[in-house]
Amino acid sequence: MNATPVLAIHGGAGTLSRASISDVQQARYRAALDEILHAAQALLAGGAPALDVVTEAVRLLEECPLFNAGRGAVYTADAQHELDACVMRGSDLAAGAVAGVRTLRNPVLAARAVLEKSEHVLFAGEGAEAFAEAQGLELVAPDYYFTQARHDQWQRARGTAGMALLDHDAATLAARAKAAEANPLDADTKFGTVGAVACDGSGNLAAATSTGGVTNKQVGRVGDTPVLGAGCYADDVAAVSATGTGEMFIRTAAAFDVSAQMRYAGLSLEESARRVVMEKLPAIQGRGGLIAVDCAGNVTLPFNTEGMYRGVARVGEPVNVWIYG
Repeated sequence: MNATPVLAIHGGAGTLSRASISDVQQARYRAALDEILHAAQALLAGGAPALDVVTEAVRLLEECPLFNAGRGAVYTADAQHELDACVMRGSDLAAGAVAGVRTLRNPVLAARAVLEKSEHVLFAGEGAEAFAEAQGLELVAPDYYFTQARHDQWQRARGTAGMALLDHDAATLAARAKAAEANPLDADTKFGTVGAVACDGSGNLAAATSTGGVTNKQVGRVGDTPVLGAGCYADDVAAVSATGTGEMFIRTAAAFDVSAQMRYAGLSLEESARRVVMEKLPAIQGRGGLIAVDCAGNVTLPFNTEGMYRGVARVGEPVNVWIYG
């Protein structure tokens, strides 16, 4: 008997200070996550396959300027935007990804098109944009991604010895009190990736992940998001979407490792994810979290930072949203 269909989403992990975030700001994030979860939950309830559900959930996250993906993406060192996305279907390991795109409204739709309409898995830069345009996907001018908060964030990063900043890292902001006071969400240092995982009514799994990268990053840098097995992975055992210090997730093959431990060591979803997030990543200074679901409908949402925007929705049950532990 198949498990009740379920999905989980995340909007990035990081050490959001409880003491500085306002009730109004918390409410905005919670409301956005809640709305997206309800929309995806309705798709699941209507019998939509897991791949359709995670694609739509991430598209909606890309459309929301609160999150660092699509509109609201952070700026690179040259004041541009470079976005990455990946989708994967667990039943047959079909996958598609794009990296370093600058003109696509919804990179996750381009990744989906790669999965469905190309014999390849990953397209980058202008080639990815040309492929997406040929599939009829919407292109946008660079200023589509603009938000004043992200531009201000980039300006502050430029004045910090040229460093690249991950969204919501309070350790960095602790050394910059004025910036922290100006933005109670510590938006300069949040791990800004979004993602979704789902198990549908047939027990099939899928995952999708999208990101705008890290503020003031070197042009051409690609993180874990479009790398299969690092920031996104799905097979017939588990579906995983990650958020955090991308280089460390790549080095540990973090998303794949969750499934591998379940398959080869017989561990549960929860224990496999815990080992990745709480043991393997911290061993190389990796910070962040992940969301994962297995074919029995079990869900886990571990993170090793102070908070992670996240939520879960099962068909026929109330939606749940969290920021902190």
